[in-house]
Amino acid sequence: MRAKGIGYDTGFERGGRFNRPFDPDLVRRELTIIRDDLHCTAVRLIGTDLDRIEHAAREAAALGLEVWFSPFPWDHTPDEILSLLADGASRAERLRSAGAEVVFVTGAELSLFNHGFLPGDGIEERLAGLLASRELIAGLSDRVNAFLARAVEAVRARFGGRVTYAAIPLERVDWEPFDIISVDAHRSKEVAHVYREGVRTLVASGKPVAITEFGVTPYRGAADLGARSGEIVEYEGELPVRLKGEYVRDEEEQARYFRELLEIFTTEGVDAAFACTFVCYGLVHRADPREDLDMASWGVVKVLEEGSGRTYGDVPWEPKAAFGALAECYA
Repeated sequence: MRAKGIGYDTGFERGGRFNRPFDPDLVRRELTIIRDDLHCTAVRLIGTDLDRIEHAAREAAALGLEVWFSPFPWDHTPDEILSLLADGASRAERLRSAGAEVVFVTGAELSLFNHGFLPGDGIEERLAGLLASRELIAGLSDRVNAFLARAVEAVRARFGGRVTYAAIPLERVDWEPFDIISVDAHRSKEVAHVYREGVRTLVASGKPVAITEFGVTPYRGAADLGARSGEIVEYEGELPVRLKGEYVRDEEEQARYFRELLEIFTTEGVDAAFACTFVCYGLVHRADPREDLDMASWGVVKVLEEGSGRTYGDVPWEPKAAFGALAECYA
């Protein structure tokens, strides 16, 4: 596998607040650990704020990492998405022109997180409608591809490097305008029997294939749920407060999942893969299982409620078993 990567959340703004702090020293330290200790050669920088992504991209490029510049529009209209992507493409081009290796990701799962593709005010309503209606599924591809044609044109007018889009399979993206086929590909028990064949089919298309997101959360049974494994948190407003039920922490299940999927990607010829994800600051680890929000976290590190970790004394988290598994696979 050419590019061994991980996703890095630079921050998502919801309800006027961000889900994580953005201290430049901390960002630089985490990206250094990603390069040196996880043995990553690439990082996908994702978030809603272009200033944060651009800052992290400069830091990652200085460390010699391949940068996947990945704005994440959320609750935007199509015109608002185009404006955000055009701005992001100009920023990514400045970095690329300075000598960095940069791939521009033209959004991610746009149909679920934004307006104009599916009915519904939020992702929950859109998902519910999509799962209930075959007609919505049938028409989704045309709407997504019509928009992506406009988006790619806007991006290529400003960015001279490779361009891709982080898709979900239901969108059935036309990959002709793109340089790389990229899919968010979480494995659940429903698709486990065809997962490897699906990856093989993507690779057989001829273009480089990237898995822009794969992972699971650290509790028993999470691997069967795949992309739905994080849906175990009760919220008060935008704040996570406790888990919805009783769960058994199982870091080894998360670590095993990474090992199994990376074996598939490597043997089937995937060009790049990005584990989901490095850290989820809003989901802290606690001793009480009902309040251990880290069980809903995709991160390969667990955020501490207070203080610093033992492994790295200058960061507020501790590596999980998945950290070691990923480092071993990438080394």
